[in-house]
Amino acid sequence: MVPLPTNHPLRRMFAGLTEQTFIRTLGIGDPPLVDYLSALLSRFIHLDTIYRLRGAHGKRLEEVVDMVFEAEALPPEGRTCREYHRHIGDFTLFWTGVYPEMLRRLCSVLSKDHFIDYCEQGKRSYYIASTFDGDPYREEAPILRRLSKEFELCAYGLTQVRLEWERHPPGAVEGINRKIVG
Repeated sequence: MVPLPTNHPLRRMFAGLTEQTFIRTLGIGDPPLVDYLSALLSRFIHLDTIYRLRGAHGKRLEEVVDMVFEAEALPPEGRTCREYHRHIGDFTLFWTGVYPEMLRRLCSVLSKDHFIDYCEQGKRSYYIASTFDGDPYREEAPILRRLSKEFELCAYGLTQVRLEWERHPPGAVEGINRKIVG
C-alpha cells in the first residue's frame, strides 16, 4: 500500500482531529507524538496495512502471538526485527485505542491472543523498536519510547479521536467525498 500523501484530505483530517483532541482533552501538545499517531491512523485505513506482516511461508499474520513469534525468530540487530516490533506496537495501539470493542473478538478464547495483554505487548514491542536509535531511526526512537511508557494514555487519546471523527458526518471535511470518489 502506498501511504496517503500529506496533503490528502483524510490525512489532514486525522492530523487536525488528533492535534485538537490531544491538546484539548489530554493537554498534550507534542507535535512529533501527534504526527506519529495521525500518520498511524492514515496508514491503518487499509486492511492490507493493518495485516501487512507475513510469516516465513508468506502467510498473512493476523494474531499478535504469531507476529511476536516471527519477530523473535529474526536476527535482533536487523531492520526487519525493528519493523516487526514497531508494527506490533502500532497494531495493538490501533485496536486498543481506536476500536477497543474489537478486542473481545481479537482475544476470544478461540484465538492465541486470548493469552496475551495487548497493552503490555504493545509497550514491550514499542520499547524493543525504540532501542534501534541509530541512523535512520534516531528521530523516531524517542517517540516509540514514549509510546511504550504512555501506551494507555495514547490509546485513550485515540479513543477520543475516534469519538471526535464520529461526530463529523461524512463529507464534513471540505472536499473529502470528491477526493475519495473522484
